[in-house]
Amino acid sequence: VQLQASGGGLVQAGGSLRLSCAASGNIFAINDMGWHRQAPGKQRELVATVSSGGTTNYADSVKGRFTISRDNAKNTVYLQMNSLKPEDTAVYYCKVVLRGISYWGKGTLVTVSS
Repeated sequence: VQLQASGGGLVQAGGSLRLSCAASGNIFAINDMGWHRQAPGKQRELVATVSSGGTTNYADSVKGRFTISRDNAKNTVYLQMNSLKPEDTAVYYCKVVLRGISYWGKGTLVTVSS
């Protein structure tokens, strides 16, 4: 299973970015898809997840600002990030769960300037 993430970059506070992560390879019936992030000097933390049925879950710090979605036909998960804050600066990793095994993408850097 390969995960290709894109959409990171530099944005000013208050701006928006959209991350995408496409899964490919020997995949069938992906369960949960999601995004985690790791800021410098901090542990990786969950940002948002979406189940195969469309149930979403968000970290309190991003509720109301970030929206996760998925396109099952394309095996792709998206993260729309609005009202970005400098504290959102991190490397964002996508994750998919397939048959009970977690697969991680390489990460994409999001930098929010104040």
